[in-house]
Amino acid sequence: MSFTSPVTNAGTPLPQPLEQAEADWVRETFDRAVGNIDRAVLGKDHVVRLALACLVTGGHLLLEDFPGTGKTMLARALANTVEASYARIQFAPDLLPGDVTGVTVFDQQRSQFTFRPGPVFHHLVLADEINRASPKTQSALLEVMDEGRVTVDGVSHDVPQPFMVIATQNPIEQAGTYRLPEAQLDRFLMKASMGYPDAATTEELLMHSDVRDRAGLVSAVVTAPDVLRMRQLVDRTHVDRAIVSYVRRIAEATREEPDVKLGLSTRGSLALVRVAKTWAASRGRRHVVPHDVVELAHPVLAHRVLLTAEASFGGVTIESVIDRVLASVAAPEGRA
Repeated sequence: MSFTSPVTNAGTPLPQPLEQAEADWVRETFDRAVGNIDRAVLGKDHVVRLALACLVTGGHLLLEDFPGTGKTMLARALANTVEASYARIQFAPDLLPGDVTGVTVFDQQRSQFTFRPGPVFHHLVLADEINRASPKTQSALLEVMDEGRVTVDGVSHDVPQPFMVIATQNPIEQAGTYRLPEAQLDRFLMKASMGYPDAATTEELLMHSDVRDRAGLVSAVVTAPDVLRMRQLVDRTHVDRAIVSYVRRIAEATREEPDVKLGLSTRGSLALVRVAKTWAASRGRRHVVPHDVVELAHPVLAHRVLLTAEASFGGVTIESVIDRVLASVAAPEGRA
């Protein structure tokens, strides 16, 4: 299969192609931000790049990992790096939707109702242990994650841009938790795990045990307008029809897997294409290549592809299914 013409709807003019100088600026800005976050989150360069790619793409990140692996540190370091406002919401069974979105209260001095915004009105929101809150409170994030606004008492309020939710889950403690429904999982652009650091990184952390707040050492190196500009530029990254066909065939293959009861949705396919454009531009390229899709397949698909009960009991993992799908779908050729 060879690369052909750019993708566009009938009658829709093609966007201005990304210039090489613009792609170089995206790469330099992206790498500068990643290097800054790496000072706080040691030995996790790939996860840092995924988190920053989420922010630039305009998506949200689900971090599922054991306690004490640096999930909160990553969120705070990212907020400090891009000079963004930050809020942490500790999700708990007694947390109410209004505690997240805000409430309308009556102002006696003005004799009118006034909206008091909740913690969701920040650039970067950490939803810590999101599965500990009730489904009603979890759903309070659905609108803002999808549309960038909150509706309270029939009035819509826009959140600041760029906006990103980083939600965390603990995979080993299930008592007193509420599993996120598939519709809400699909709102997250990617899912990732921090994992334990390697031996060298662990020793480095232990040698500097006097540093209690590594994220506090990180100062801003890019601004929120820089992130919005990167978002505009990566949208112009070229995606060939062959790449689109590749993503479509991957999605169809997940739906045809015998061990899968829910394959990749259309929203998931769009997410894979959009973040692949960001990934390509962050490498200084003006076009997406098949390897971008392969590199991002696991974080984009892992929380969207659901196994059948028989497969889960039989020891089949999501990772093995995604690997099997990628091996069965031929990547396009014609560009390195």
